[in-house]
Amino acid sequence: MNATYVPADYLPILIQMALALGFIVTTMLVTHAIGPKRNSVKKDDPFECGIPVQGDARTPISIKYFLIAILFVLFDVEVIFLYPWAVNFKGLGMTGFIEMVLFMGLLLAGFYYIIRKGVLKWE
Repeated sequence: MNATYVPADYLPILIQMALALGFIVTTMLVTHAIGPKRNSVKKDDPFECGIPVQGDARTPISIKYFLIAILFVLFDVEVIFLYPWAVNFKGLGMTGFIEMVLFMGLLLAGFYYIIRKGVLKWE
């Protein structure tokens, strides 16, 4: 099937996008214009789970926290690649097996490097 598209074919999509954007902008402007504007100390106080605010929200946090979070996401995403490989294991044959062994080797080498650097040691 060889279909050619002209710019006019995209007109309904552009109209729908313009209407959605117009609705969003109109709704935000109207709610801002007619909404209540009663400010008070109690209303402007940050609220989180009913717990009173303690300290400053901008306290410095150790870089280790962010490093561990990034490493978790990195290794979690890499493990996601194991599922499609396992589903298509027979269809990929020996080539797919060798590629996965290389992938797992690189993954474990990275994990070994992280452990040797002491990134996962929380002080």
